[in-house]
Amino acid sequence: MESTRIFYNDRCPICRAEMRHYTRRAKAAHAPLVFVDVNSIDTTQWALTETQATRRLHARLPGGQVIAGIDAFAAIWDHLPSLRWMARTVRLPVVGAFFALLYDRVAAPILYRMHLRRERLGNPTPRP
Repeated sequence: MESTRIFYNDRCPICRAEMRHYTRRAKAAHAPLVFVDVNSIDTTQWALTETQATRRLHARLPGGQVIAGIDAFAAIWDHLPSLRWMARTVRLPVVGAFFALLYDRVAAPILYRMHLRRERLGNPTPRP
C-alpha cells in the first residue's frame, strides 16, 4: 500500500510537537503515513514553493494528489482509528467550512508569522 506523505514545518515547535504526536499514533496503528519535514526536501518536486510548504500543512495522497490545510489533517485522521470521527466531522459541509476558515485564516497565519520571526531572529527552535 502506498503511503500518504505529510509535509510539515519541523522548525515550528507547535507543528513539530503535533506531528510527533501523530507519528507515534501512526506507528502504533501501523498506518501508512510518512511525515516529512519540508525544510529537508526540495519542495518544488511537489509543486510547492518554500513559502507555501511552510505556511500550511500539506499531504500527498497515494496517486499523487496534493492537499492542504484541514484536508491534510483529515488525511492523517483517516488513518488513525481513534481520530477517524474527526476526519468525518471536518468533512461535513458547515463544520468543514468553519474549521477550514479557522485554520486558513487564524491558526496557519499566526504560526507562519511566528516561524518568520524565529527565522529572522536567527533563533530556530532547538530540537529536543
